[in-house]
Amino acid sequence: MPKSRISTTPEGSGAPSADHRTPVKLNATGTSRLYIVVMLGLMVLGLLWIVVNYIAGSEIPLMRDLNAWNYLIGFGLLIVGLLMTMGWK
Repeated sequence: MPKSRISTTPEGSGAPSADHRTPVKLNATGTSRLYIVVMLGLMVLGLLWIVVNYIAGSEIPLMRDLNAWNYLIGFGLLIVGLLMTMGWK
């Protein structure tokens, strides 16, 4: 197997070395607390909507009138909350 060539650059030749690189500061602002609260709130609200519909949906007038749309509402809230996680930094 052939050996690889080892290149040696003399000091000051213009080639950047690991010692002289300037670190780049990343945008470390993060996500606001309101965004996180809304995201988690939507997921919890969607889960609660589905659970309440399953347990007592026939006894609550609004849920009884919505019938099968309750699943769309509950899963819709969950999905919106999960999609918001992609914007979380």
